Amino acid sequence: MAIDDLAEPRFSPEVTAVMAAMTDAARRCPLEPDRLREAAVDSTGLEDFGDPAFGARLDVLCSSLALESGLSAMGTVSWYSQLVQFLANRLLVQDLLIRHPEIHEERIERPIIICGLPRTGTTHLHNLLSADPALRHLPYWESLQPVLPDNERPGPGEPDPRRARTAQALELLDAAMPLFKRMHDMTVDHAHEEIQLLAIDLSSMLFETMAPVPSWRDHYKASDQTPSYAYLRTVLKVLQWLRGGTRWVLKSPQHLEQFRPLVAAFPDATFVVTHRDPVAVTISVATMVTYTARLAVEQVDPVSFGRYWSDRTEDLVSACGRDRHVLPASRSIDVRFDDFMADDMGTVARIYELAGQPLPDASRAAMAAFARQHPRGRHGAVAYDPEALGIDPAERRAALAPYTERFKIAPDERW
Repeated sequence: MAIDDLAEPRFSPEVTAVMAAMTDAARRCPLEPDRLREAAVDSTGLEDFGDPAFGARLDVLCSSLALESGLSAMGTVSWYSQLVQFLANRLLVQDLLIRHPEIHEERIERPIIICGLPRTGTTHLHNLLSADPALRHLPYWESLQPVLPDNERPGPGEPDPRRARTAQALELLDAAMPLFKRMHDMTVDHAHEEIQLLAIDLSSMLFETMAPVPSWRDHYKASDQTPSYAYLRTVLKVLQWLRGGTRWVLKSPQHLEQFRPLVAAFPDATFVVTHRDPVAVTISVATMVTYTARLAVEQVDPVSFGRYWSDRTEDLVSACGRDRHVLPASRSIDVRFDDFMADDMGTVARIYELAGQPLPDASRAAMAAFARQHPRGRHGAVAYDPEALGIDPAERRAALAPYTERFKIAPDERW
């Protein structure tokens, strides 16, 4: 199915009414660092944010939002809500660490980390591994609010309030963007990326997917991410202490340009680097981000988004080629998309062997059950149009040739 309203989004009457109601709400949502901090303090009753270095990143992000993003009223409210939540999460994490210093003694041992561009099979691989009860993953509902305040913690047998809140938000997302699930299926329990946790340290590629923030992007790219990856490790310790788990499976495309900080934070990890024709990936990612922009910006410019994500995809694959040697050869593997799609369980078996992780019948059965219940394309497909994004596939193929030649990736016209 083609998306014929990228530049001029159409919404149902119900969603249009919700968006209209956001005009007044946006006036009460200042995207200003001090006001955001105050709102987080008010919502939690806590004041200690921990290491203050995040403040400089918050300043740059807010400035970029004000000057460059072109946010709509809906976008302003959404950004305000999410930034306040990130800051509240930070306060709650810091408070728990102060009250329970033994959390620092938790050991994050030998995680399996998937590093690859979006649309390269990372989601399917992540979901298969996360279906294994022997591995610990990050469910979406937990990623949004890692630590509950004491007054919200459910008693024995009571439901976790985070699940209901997540379900409600996903209902609005599905109503406003009914084609999104064809590109990336979001559920309450799906295995989510740890960029949501890195955002608590105000350092994550997640922000770039939410609105155009080029100044913040430049600041992020120019900054050493080692401290933020160390913070990620600490948050994983918190989650492990709260809900258990002994071996994590993680995943994010962000890691492609952060191999050094990633290895510094997780020196004993097994790394899985996925590959697919980056031209097809660029077109797919640019389409998805352009489509989601309708909930954030006043005027969607598909060509601008196409240019932005062409550049960012090139950044990611160039960094991957430059730093691939940083990943230990004895604990890293390259996986090509076509090979994985042709034999997904064979690929899983090779990863488990490399990682020294047992693959008993029970784990295989759990993965097979997930695959049966979540067949590829179960919500339908999207027809991608590079011309609508101002993307010239031939130009992109030439620009990305060093990466495709290095990793022996065949052209893929299936966009």
